[in-house]
Parts: sequence; C-alpha cells; structure tokens
Amino acid sequence: MRAIVLESIYTAYEGGSEPVIKDLSLEVDRGEYVVIGGPNSAGKTTLLESINGLVKITHGRACVCGLDVRRRGFEVRRRVGYVIQNFYFDPFTPFTAQEVVMMGRFGRQGLLSRPKESDYDAVQRAIKTVGIEDLAHKTIGTLSGGQQQKVMIAHNIAKEPDLFMLDEPFSNLDFRAREFLQDVFKGMVQQGVPILMVAHAFDGLPDIPIHLVVMNRGRITGDLSCQAGEVEEIIRKECEVKERCSSG
Repeated sequence: MRAIVLESIYTAYEGGSEPVIKDLSLEVDRGEYVVIGGPNSAGKTTLLESINGLVKITHGRACVCGLDVRRRGFEVRRRVGYVIQNFYFDPFTPFTAQEVVMMGRFGRQGLLSRPKESDYDAVQRAIKTVGIEDLAHKTIGTLSGGQQQKVMIAHNIAKEPDLFMLDEPFSNLDFRAREFLQDVFKGMVQQGVPILMVAHAFDGLPDIPIHLVVMNRGRITGDLSCQAGEVEEIIRKECEVKERCSSG
C-alpha cells in the first residue's frame, strides 16, 4: 500500500474563488524521502495541508495512509506528523518542552486520557532522538526559535507517525543542527516512514535516493528520483524552463 496517492486533485482555501492546487497527481511509497521545491507561492505548503486534510480538496482522489482524505481527514491527521513553518509559542506559554512533546501522544492516548508507560517511553525516545534532553524541563516560551523547532520535531516523532511532513524545518537552525536532524530523518526513512519536506536550502540532505517534486503555480512540473547533490541544480533548471515558457 502506498503512503500517498493523489489523483488529479484541486484544492482551494475557504472563500477563495480560484484553486491553489490544480490537477495535481502524486504517489509516494513507504520509506521514501521526498523533497518538495520550487519558487515562492508555488503551492508547496498548500500541498502539505491538502495531504493532511487541512485544506479542502474540491476535486480528485486523495488517499493517505490508506484513508480517504476528503471523508476521513481527522483520522489522517492522527497518523501524520506535521511540522509547520515558522510556528512560535507565546513567551508566557506555561508548558515545559517535555509537556509539549507529550502532546504529540494525544492522537494515540486521547485528549482526556492519562498517559501510559508507553507514552512516557515514546516521549523520552523522541527527546533523546532530537537531542533536546537539556531543554526538557524548560518552559517552551522561553526557548529560542531554533530550540522550539526542535521541540516540535520531537513532538511529532513522539506521535510515531506513519507519514512525516515538514515545512521549512531548518529555517532557524545552524548547519550542524540541520545535519544532525537529517540523520534522524534518514533513520526514519530506513524504518519505512516516508518523509515529505518543503525546503529552499538543500545543503546537508542525507546521502540516500531523493524523490524530488518540483512545483510551480499549483502544479507539479517535475517528479523524479535523484541524488542529494543534484537537487538544487534540477530545481533551478526546472524553474528557469517554466519561467521562459510563461514569458514566451
């Protein structure tokens, strides 16, 4: 069973008159590392939101983790880890980093249920995996943007997702932190969890086959397999070709 099957989907934000995603088809297998690139306003974030059932799919078929997104979006979100772009906690948020990571277990334990030993174990594994043991008991609102980003990655790892999506996850992190987390994601892929990552910077990608998706104006203009070192050049050429065609 494929992790994602999208067939000719169109999506639109509530109140919008025009679709943002247009006639888009995509298949992703388990254990694939998918990089989504393209110019600003290409529809990359909207694609992730569509996969997660956060944006209405108006036409087409969308199946994620074996579930119909249009009918069972809530169930899809319970099984998908999603790190959104540029999310920051209010400085006065009272929760510790460890408590925020534990919130990633709500989809499995239920919002009002008491955590079980398995939940605590999953949280500790996630904290250790991301390397934030020193932040665990600090209040989340007092942490830097990069530290909060790491906490949210741990939050989603603790969820034990069947699919992991990240939107510009390295925007507040230095190169060393990016390399460390890329190794974490490589390990998840090797365990069969597909990764979908929207990015503008492609240094430090893991040395594994990359499923590259290039987008422009709500459509996929390139869908191919390549090596990490080829990603940036392929995206640049795809965007140049599309720009020439549009201006011609």
